[in-house]
Amino acid sequence: MIIAMLPAARRAPAWGRAADMAGGRLHRILTELSAGGGDTWSSARLCGVCPRMVGVSGAGVMLMSGDIRRGSLCTTNAVSHLIEELQYTLGEGPCVDAYQGDMVVAEPDLADPVTRRWFAFTSPALEAGVRAVFGFPLRVGTVRLGALNLYRDWPGLLNGDQHADALVVAYVAARWVLEAQAGAPPDAVAAGLEIGADFHFVVHNAAGMVSVQQQISVTEALIRLRAYAFSNDRLLADVAQDVVARRLRLD
Repeated sequence: MIIAMLPAARRAPAWGRAADMAGGRLHRILTELSAGGGDTWSSARLCGVCPRMVGVSGAGVMLMSGDIRRGSLCTTNAVSHLIEELQYTLGEGPCVDAYQGDMVVAEPDLADPVTRRWFAFTSPALEAGVRAVFGFPLRVGTVRLGALNLYRDWPGLLNGDQHADALVVAYVAARWVLEAQAGAPPDAVAAGLEIGADFHFVVHNAAGMVSVQQQISVTEALIRLRAYAFSNDRLLADVAQDVVARRLRLD
């Protein structure tokens, strides 16, 4: 089930005791999110405050459920969108590791890492101009929802204040998603959630078609689509578009 989200015009959450989380830091971030929009938020606003506030080049939020990558809630630019597409296709990268490990993941120099990882992700990310990447899990208590992804086009670690701000933004995003989900119909995506988001519905449609064509489960069909995309150096969404348009048939 894709986690539902509140419409862009819905009232911002009442945080109550969570306002004590980081003293003035949380208050400052909530004020920034609401600036110019009263008490209304949007996913674009959620990602949009990150570059200036955290000192990065771009940001994105990826939602996940179990071992399934649901897709991108928001991105700030073409590079951050590509970062999330690569992770969705390849199943590796800072968001995936942050979510699965339930911890902050930082790579301050993607071109010269201390520990080499993300062998498929690194090269296209570098070609897009990414030099440093950071993943912060979206979590409220024991509930994990995805990860906040940040990137820089220059190498270097986040300083203490930037790291702390990113943690609070990730917490705010997670709370927002949870409160939205509480009011959404089961197994449905709220209409406002789809604005600016990319949940790869075409991929699920393509997996269904491959499942019928090859008499296999949808899960196995999705694995085969990912394998085809990887082996042909293509994004999964592009392969799915070809399958749905009947320009491609997997045998």
